Amino acid sequence: MVKQAASRTSEVEPIDRLEEKVKLLVGMVTSLREQQARAAEENARLTQEIDTLRVRLGDAEGASVELSALRDERDIIRTRVAEMLQQLEAI
Repeated sequence: MVKQAASRTSEVEPIDRLEEKVKLLVGMVTSLREQQARAAEENARLTQEIDTLRVRLGDAEGASVELSALRDERDIIRTRVAEMLQQLEAI
């Protein structure tokens, strides 16, 4: 009877170890899936942020071009006014 109990115990131990390893593996898979879901959410958020920043960059570039055009126009007007003032002084 003792031999049978010892025999059954030694037969069950590998199954117990296997069960424990399977449980650990399931825990690891669950953890990895959660990490993957978080990474996917973060990726989506960062992609949206990049798109928003690209739009803002385009707006800023447009404003920069407009500002440059306005400065050029101001310089032209300043030159014309200076010429008109010189003509008035000459009169």
